[in-house]
Amino acid sequence: MVMKKIAIGLILTVALISCSKKGAEQKGPFLAKVGNTTITQADYDREFQALPEYAQQLFADEQGKGKFLNEIINKEMLHQEALKKGLDKTPDFQKKLEEFKKLTLVTELFQKEIMARAKISDQEVKAYYDQHKEEFTPTMQIKASHILVKTEDEAKKALARLKKGEKFGDIAKAISIDPGSAKNSGDLGYFSKGQMVPEFEKAAADLNVGDISAPVKTQFGYHIIKVTDKKKGSPIEFEKIKDMISQRLSGEKQKEAFEQYITELKKNYKVEINKDAITKSAAGTGKKEIPQAEPEQPKKNKAEQKKNK
Repeated sequence: MVMKKIAIGLILTVALISCSKKGAEQKGPFLAKVGNTTITQADYDREFQALPEYAQQLFADEQGKGKFLNEIINKEMLHQEALKKGLDKTPDFQKKLEEFKKLTLVTELFQKEIMARAKISDQEVKAYYDQHKEEFTPTMQIKASHILVKTEDEAKKALARLKKGEKFGDIAKAISIDPGSAKNSGDLGYFSKGQMVPEFEKAAADLNVGDISAPVKTQFGYHIIKVTDKKKGSPIEFEKIKDMISQRLSGEKQKEAFEQYITELKKNYKVEINKDAITKSAAGTGKKEIPQAEPEQPKKNKAEQKKNK
């Protein structure tokens, strides 16, 4: 399936064919000829390097190289056939070609003007890490054990057994319906915020080490929870996340550079918007007016309201 997708992708990128021109002098042996067009090793290498890394691996062995060469040959045959039929002269093709040129030029400009302004140094990445270590520090980790039963009555009975002195682990092994933890005396190991269902998580967070909860209801049943340890998280090592930080900072810098560049361009280009024509166009689609950005509301959103309750 992957091979087919790549083949289709190669066929569709006709405009990118890099084979030698008819009658041109070739350096080194050719790999194949399609009509008067010669495909050299340099052409093959250029096409191969344009593939994503995972696709290059698919064509790395001798059999794969043969398949990839066949795809290049197929593409060139289709290319020549399209030219023979005059498809490069059709208005639709010319329009698409102009759009492709425009997109390519915009991409080139972006690389030259925006990317050049958005480079991130190693010092910037390290400085961000040092200033935002709390962002890269996992929240409190809790180690807990639990006894899970189907009904509240069963949970109360388990709690009564604990109060009489029975060991938590023995009861968990005997009656807990969570097979994964029951065999380990109910031990769930360490978990951080967001890893457990909210009801369980809150109950465990409210307990001190060594405490046992009252029955806690969740979607899975009723839990008796015992917290056995709590520890603060430590920051993730810089080397493990420096690439992620670099990408984030680069994205932010690109956005700023783009907005700044557009502002500069607006000073050099006269832009005129025909609002009446846009209004009529919107009316033709069943809309009564041009969509307007909603003004900022001073009210807090629901998430903030809940957070502050």
